[in-house]
This record gives sequence, C-alpha cells and structure tokens, in this order.
Amino acid sequence: MSLELAAAELAGGRRYNAGMLSPTVKSLRLAGHILAGIFIVLLRFPGLDRAARAQQVTHWAAQLLAILAIRVRVTGELPDPKGALIAANHVSWLDIHLLHSLLPARFISKAEVRDWPIFGMFAEASGTVFLVREKKSDAMRVNQLMAGHLRAGECLALFPEGTTSDGGGLLPFFPSLFQPAVEAGTRVWPVCIRYRNLDGSPCGEVAYYGQMNLAQSLKKILKLKGVRAEVTFLPPIAGTGLARRDLARATEAAVRAELQS
Repeated sequence: MSLELAAAELAGGRRYNAGMLSPTVKSLRLAGHILAGIFIVLLRFPGLDRAARAQQVTHWAAQLLAILAIRVRVTGELPDPKGALIAANHVSWLDIHLLHSLLPARFISKAEVRDWPIFGMFAEASGTVFLVREKKSDAMRVNQLMAGHLRAGECLALFPEGTTSDGGGLLPFFPSLFQPAVEAGTRVWPVCIRYRNLDGSPCGEVAYYGQMNLAQSLKKILKLKGVRAEVTFLPPIAGTGLARRDLARATEAAVRAELQS
C-alpha cells in the first residue's frame, strides 16, 4: 500500500496549501496551534481517558504537519496498534509528530525532552515514557514499564539509534531497548522515515542534529515551501524466541536496507 495525503487529511482536517504562505503567516498559525494545544492539555485532558487523549494527540499532530506544509506518504501496512512496538530511524523532532499523526503511540524518549519549552509539556501529557540515559538503573525501570504497556495492549514507539542523524545513514540500534518486546512476546515493526523536497531530493533542512536547537530547526522548516515525509512500515519481526541483540540487529538491518533502496 502506498498513500500520500496532506497531513490535515489524515486527521480529517481542512486541507490548505501551507506551502504558498510566507514564513511569517505560518509562524502565526503555528503559534495559534500551540496555544490550542496548551488549552487542550490543561483543560480537556484531565477529563479524558487514554484513548480519547490519543485521538486528540493524533489530530493535533496532523494539523501541526499541515501548518508546516508537510505532506505524508505512507508505504506498507500500518500495524494493529495493540501491543505493537514501532522502531524507527531518527532524523528530526518532527518524527514524533509524524508517527503520532498515524498511530496512537506512547513514545520512549530521552529525559531532556521533558524540559523543552511547550513541546516537553505536550510529550508528557501524551504519555511519553522518559529515560535518563546516563543511569543504568533507569533503563531497567523503563524496560519494566514498556513491557507492562505492551502486555496491556498499548502501542509503543522508539528510536533505537538513541539520537538523531542527518538522515543520510543509520546509527547502530541499542539492543537494550528491545528487551521489553522479548519479555512481552510482541512483534516489532521496523519503520523507515525519510524527508524529501518537492522535487524528490533529500531534504536536509529538516534534520535536527549536532548543536542545533529547537528554535533554529523550526526557523529553517518554516522557510520551506513544502516537504514530503515518507514513512515506510516494513514487515514485523516476532520478538518471541529471539535474544534482544538479535532482534535489534534484525530490525536495524530492515531499516538500513530500506534507506539504501
């Protein structure tokens, strides 16, 4: 299956050509969208259950991508989110919102994200599990939480590289992040994320890595006329009967092969 839609359409929203708007107008729309998100988190989330919150997050993320003139092209079959572990390569902070627009996923993220202005609050409100990477004991805590969420039928998403790259290659996957899939006996869906300009060439401006901060990245993205985000869902890999290192290697190999295709 291959499907390309404006991000707003993914959430049933109004379609408009944000690529024709100036960076200033897009910035104003983005500011309004962020304010709406704060309103939802502070006033509506307390009265919503997990499923209803996930629906709100999906809609908000899709609208965010639409405002930034990002079209989404999905290839492959979206997994049944019940008990699924999504493992994707990591290019940009946009990856989280991209996957949120497609699946009701609970993300595993580095603890620093919780301190990001506004977006950290959104991450915490959406049920993100934060990992303090410098503490080995915290990895055990997070693995136990992840395994519990998977057994409860929740969809989890993570970036096994542990950090972002320029999108041109792939860093090694950390095997420890796959232990919960082994313990819960769930399947892992390798996912390949790529960003392209409207002419089909790789879009390096979207990459968020090195010493770049969130404000600098956002400024670059707002200047773009449009971006095509390609999300490829590869065949799932069963976690049962595999050691976490083997599961990590198999998932990494699948994503690497897709990136090189």
